[in-house]
Amino acid sequence: MNHSDPRQGIDWKPDPAQSLPLYRQIELYISQKITTGEWTAGYRLPSQRALAQSMGVNRSTLVTAMDNLAAAGMIEGKHGGGTYVSGSGWHALAHGAAPDWNEAIQEGWYYPNLPEVQLINRAEFQHGIIRLGTGELAPELMPEDAFKEILRSLSRRSRTLNYLEPQGSLELREALSDYLLTCGIQASPSAILIVSGSLQALHLISVGLLPRGSAVLLEKPSYLYSIHAFQSAGIKMNGIPMDAGGLHIQRLKDTLRNGLPQSHTSSLLYTIPSFHNPTGSVMSDTRRNELISTAHAEGISILEDAAYTDLWLDEPPPQSLKARDLDGRVLHMGTLSKAVSPGLRLGWLVGPEPVIRRLADIKMQTDYGTSSLAQEAAALWFAEGYHTRHMDCLRPELRRRRDFMLELLKRYFTEIAEWNKPAGGFYIWLRFTAGSLSIRQLFHACLRDGVLIHPGYLYDRLDADHLRLSYAYASPEEMERGMQLLAQTAKNLFK
Repeated sequence: MNHSDPRQGIDWKPDPAQSLPLYRQIELYISQKITTGEWTAGYRLPSQRALAQSMGVNRSTLVTAMDNLAAAGMIEGKHGGGTYVSGSGWHALAHGAAPDWNEAIQEGWYYPNLPEVQLINRAEFQHGIIRLGTGELAPELMPEDAFKEILRSLSRRSRTLNYLEPQGSLELREALSDYLLTCGIQASPSAILIVSGSLQALHLISVGLLPRGSAVLLEKPSYLYSIHAFQSAGIKMNGIPMDAGGLHIQRLKDTLRNGLPQSHTSSLLYTIPSFHNPTGSVMSDTRRNELISTAHAEGISILEDAAYTDLWLDEPPPQSLKARDLDGRVLHMGTLSKAVSPGLRLGWLVGPEPVIRRLADIKMQTDYGTSSLAQEAAALWFAEGYHTRHMDCLRPELRRRRDFMLELLKRYFTEIAEWNKPAGGFYIWLRFTAGSLSIRQLFHACLRDGVLIHPGYLYDRLDADHLRLSYAYASPEEMERGMQLLAQTAKNLFK
């Protein structure tokens, strides 16, 4: 399996102002990529169409350059299609036995992202793309002025540029302890670990607390299916159905008692109870109490992802699972990536002190601590009241965007789909109802037209009907243009 994507172009163009012909500039560019080792033997080049388009040249110009490179033994076509960097010829002879990086990347134990996730990650940075699925605040919604004030304040005080203690800045953990108390969670600084975003917390848990071959229970669909933090650590995923009130508790009990293979042990349930990703649902107060009781009775632990908890739009969600935890079985994961800024790369994990110390030790082995500057800024963010003021400004704007997307759905999708009205978070979970439709074809067709959506099968591989839409990133103008195009493309694809 080759992990390069033949549909992807490149970000270089030949210069018509140069005296050297365009095809010769292309030859030199590609040969330099090969001779410097950036493109190694077996690397699959983008298609000629993609290369010509991204370079801004005629197909004939590109073909001339490629023919010359093939004649020089630097590239070759292979049976089944595609053009690859040659594993033989003068380049290989001059450098001896070249390392087989293509084999190496297949041998690595960490799973690659799903192909559509890789496409999404690249497309989000393409100029002019309309991002209708992005789980991230638009730049204009981020607290830029507040962080300018914080950075000015930091410049006037003494600060450390050294490594910090394993669990993170004490000042930040004290500020977080006070913030969590307002959420009903009692957590001393010694029970808090600062991490570089929720993804790092997931990785630390997967390698530090769970043996290979064990099973993690989770809602289905779930954000966790779209990443491979647990799967890459050899941990199995067992999905539990949801209903309007959140995770289906009886189905959870059934799975725990007789639904797991004998070879799997299950000790952890991952859940997003407030403004679930991708469905936007909220676990009811009653259901949360039932879940805590079930976890106690069945002897399992819970990993509560609270990434969206502060993003309520109509009313605050019920009290968190951690606030109901009387025997230390809930790990509570928070982050600034959703409500404040993903660029800070800062989150936290709350749990029993032995667990926190264990994960802190592993973190020190991987990155020796989250950025001290980011931690100092975050400490002021909470301690000086910026977080509360920001949320008071952000919620009305997110509410307007949510309501506008709901209006667009009513205008363009009433005959072909149904959807929920989320009470918070970023997401609307849309289901097509008008007939047979390939969500994969819809994803690629929209992407070709400059509209980026998140197909439901990223969050449940068997899902063939849903899209995750986000009202957090696209501007109202982009949202209207994108939703209109999405509706028209879907109608054209219905059978």
